[in-house]
Amino acid sequence: MRMLINVAETVVADALRGMAAAHPELNVDVDNRVILRRDAPVAGKVALVSGGGSGHEPLHGGFVGPGMLTAACPGEVFTSPVPDQMVRAAAAVDSGAGVLFIVKNYTGDVLNFDMAAELAEDEGIQVAKVLVNDDVAVVDSLYTAGRRGTGATLFVEKIAGAAAEEGQPLERVEAIARQVNGSARSFGVALSACSTPAKGSPTFDLPAGELELGIGIHGEPGRERRPMMTSREIADFAVDAVLEDLNPTSPVLALVNGMGATPLLELYGFNAEVQRVLGERGVPVARTLVGNYVTSLDMAGASVTLCQVDEELLRLWDAPVSTAGLRWGM
Repeated sequence: MRMLINVAETVVADALRGMAAAHPELNVDVDNRVILRRDAPVAGKVALVSGGGSGHEPLHGGFVGPGMLTAACPGEVFTSPVPDQMVRAAAAVDSGAGVLFIVKNYTGDVLNFDMAAELAEDEGIQVAKVLVNDDVAVVDSLYTAGRRGTGATLFVEKIAGAAAEEGQPLERVEAIARQVNGSARSFGVALSACSTPAKGSPTFDLPAGELELGIGIHGEPGRERRPMMTSREIADFAVDAVLEDLNPTSPVLALVNGMGATPLLELYGFNAEVQRVLGERGVPVARTLVGNYVTSLDMAGASVTLCQVDEELLRLWDAPVSTAGLRWGM
């Protein structure tokens, strides 16, 4: 095992201590596993709380800050945070305007956020929930009932975060988040499996010269294995899989996302092919984001997420954001 860690048991705590040292604009509670905007609660504003297993960085902790999340709850690697974390986060950031939980569709996350919402409401906190389920590769998996939540999580957190930053009410922020999720689809490809610190070896066997189509973000295998394909061939397959389900009638946001171990040189080349396919299919692209944003530890590969947008969603996407993982306009 070659990993830049001390021991597997402390990898999340060590990362949180490092994050706290690098980002004084955040309040990082290492013991209780909660990451907060230092200025929270922000008077009169809806708070956005998300979270999930560690190993997907910068998701979610890297998206805490003005214009995006108010708090994030990191679990152990590929393991849901617990309800106590979410309740603690909600209590810390609630200004009285309510809290929106943004939940990726994985069984543990859904169950724990549901429980946390009930506990928070018992404490007098108004809570709404939005489920992200954008992956078109599989309907059910080892981790989910229904579609998995993947790259669209970034779009939901950014666009709903901008609406909250403007002071829009909880009902409207929730509706915008649901609109974004309903307008977004993703498809991912793995060139190698990831290795968790606890296991110290690949989570599935992917022989040399092969790739996995339709992977998730927890190291689970996809829906089909093929001999290695070119960037052009992968783009054709992935984009067509998304468009078959999405069928956009207006411009899209495009996220070309690295899974953690794919260099930007390859991602930008892959983006060129994604843009080619979209052009050939007559799909106008309003904005494009390329980089490692919703990752799976050291997995090599990429995912494509498309989100159909109207003028309001595009305006909210362009709104200023200042987080460790996403920053513009400030």
